[in-house]
Amino acid sequence: MANKYTPKNILITGAAGFIASHVCNRLIRNYPDYKIVVLDKLDYCSSLKNLDPSRSSPNFKFIKGDIASADLVHFILQTEFIDTIMHFAAQTHVDNSFGNSFEFTKNNIYGTHVLLEACKVTGQIKRFIHVSTDEVYGETDEDAVVGNHEASQLLPTNPYSATKAGAEMLVMAYGRSYGLPVITTRGNNVYGTNQFPEKLIPKFILLAMNGKILPIHGDGSNVRSYLYCEDVAEAFEVILHRGEVGHVLFNLDPESQIKFVENRPFNDQRYFLDDQKLKSLGWYERTTWEEGLKKTMEWYVGNPDWWGDVSGALLPHPRMLMLPGIERQFNAPDTSNSGLGSAPVTNKFNQSRMLVPSPKHNIPSQKPSLKFLIYGRTGWIGGLLGKLCEKQGIPFEYGKGGWSNVHSFWMISKLLSQPMCSMQLVEHDLLMINYATGCIFEYDATHPLGTGVGFKEEDKPNFTGSFYSKTKAVVEELLREFDNVCTLRVRMPISSDLSNPRNFITKITRYNKVVDISNSMTILDELLPVSIDMAKRNLRGIWNFTNPGVVSHNEILQMYKDYIDPNFNWVNFSLQEQAKVIVAPRSNNELDACKLKNEFPELLSIKDSLIKYVFEPNRKTVAWEHSN
Repeated sequence: MANKYTPKNILITGAAGFIASHVCNRLIRNYPDYKIVVLDKLDYCSSLKNLDPSRSSPNFKFIKGDIASADLVHFILQTEFIDTIMHFAAQTHVDNSFGNSFEFTKNNIYGTHVLLEACKVTGQIKRFIHVSTDEVYGETDEDAVVGNHEASQLLPTNPYSATKAGAEMLVMAYGRSYGLPVITTRGNNVYGTNQFPEKLIPKFILLAMNGKILPIHGDGSNVRSYLYCEDVAEAFEVILHRGEVGHVLFNLDPESQIKFVENRPFNDQRYFLDDQKLKSLGWYERTTWEEGLKKTMEWYVGNPDWWGDVSGALLPHPRMLMLPGIERQFNAPDTSNSGLGSAPVTNKFNQSRMLVPSPKHNIPSQKPSLKFLIYGRTGWIGGLLGKLCEKQGIPFEYGKGGWSNVHSFWMISKLLSQPMCSMQLVEHDLLMINYATGCIFEYDATHPLGTGVGFKEEDKPNFTGSFYSKTKAVVEELLREFDNVCTLRVRMPISSDLSNPRNFITKITRYNKVVDISNSMTILDELLPVSIDMAKRNLRGIWNFTNPGVVSHNEILQMYKDYIDPNFNWVNFSLQEQAKVIVAPRSNNELDACKLKNEFPELLSIKDSLIKYVFEPNRKTVAWEHSN
């Protein structure tokens, strides 16, 4: 048996959730000398009420935040002097993973990666306990006599278990590559008090309390092992103090009103684990199935409103996005966006309540009036969109999350967030306008420079010279799967504000040398209002969002000289010379804008648009300034 490990400052992620709250409360109760810091973003299945037994303890601290926030995680590790991490935070419900798989990737894989990298950088973690699941093994043979052991092959069968397996691989890699002291646990199903009722046992208890049908997936022959929550908490207490670094540990393994419903996809028949390694540390199961089930039933009978309205979770196949809502009332300070100079932690919080509101009644059948949710307030395009909405009298909000009464969703591209937002928007029949990029193409043999043969919407990206272009191409490909997305390929955006450093004209007038090559470009003053019209028309799919035709760098600079500054001069250099002074190659191409032109026949060519929207207005301004 390993020597006993004694932690000082423990970070528990996801501790407002079911299992981790029991672990946290147990450690607070039994070890007053340990400081316990909780990091939880308070997702739909979490509640601060689960931590009521701990909140008044002087050695307890709660931080509302996301493990995917690298800055916040680094700050916590450093300022709280964390030496031990117990990582529970994860999306865990299999049904949800089929309809919201990207959220599982973000939370379970990316979030774990952020934690591991922070541990590597700070170099102060002495124990990292990663909580995984038996589902990483996939299905166990029905006639198996010996359960899966540590070296068994991982064969996950659903998005949830796949992300947990991926997270395990990262944990293992950081253990081997950087010597991070990791322990991984793979447990069976856990039941008991405080569990969100999307899971089978609390769901059945609440349904039975109301005399409703109990839905069983398939023919009822699937086999699962269960362990009572307090026994699990004790197991983690043992693992914390006695677990061996680098090892993987395991937990243990009515006729009326039952209805067999359609089986969920890829529902594994049986999970079966070999738990001898955990027992060798001195742990054993204290609560029998009958005793644990009795305690659980008594708790739900005594606390029927703990989770508020959970009618959406009691469906035969609940999905997070099918719940009536995931709004919460939360009175504790929200530190997830706090500056690192402030104190984003507190143990002085009020009791919170997680609410899943019922669907509102008497809602008119017609769609709500036009309203936009704009993401990218501090960005160039996002800021301009807000001003356009104000000018046109269109109600809008800058996004912080939530979709109620929103007609259209504007997103300035982000690799992970876009596909996940799209899936949520599909459920609400909302349109997402995705401002993407056309810098995913490069002139080639079938689209030669100077021929007027442009890349069409259906063409596959062929430019991989920069990481930016690669990721944007991946996002565009992912979003093709959603029929509620309108992707607009913007290129070398130009506006009439020649003082803006992001303006393509402003950029090239400040360069010492420029290449002279023709490109498709986007005149924002003309095309951003067009994008609002596209939302009004409910247009979908991919669009080359540029003015028709191409214009060269030299042609633009000559216009600048003619209209703005007659004393302006510039120097050219070749693409080969440019390549020596830039970090990554630049995309040069012509996009075929026929699809957009057919929808909006009044659209000007790139050169005419430049003159009308950019140079003419600025020439008048310059002339007026000189005259005064």
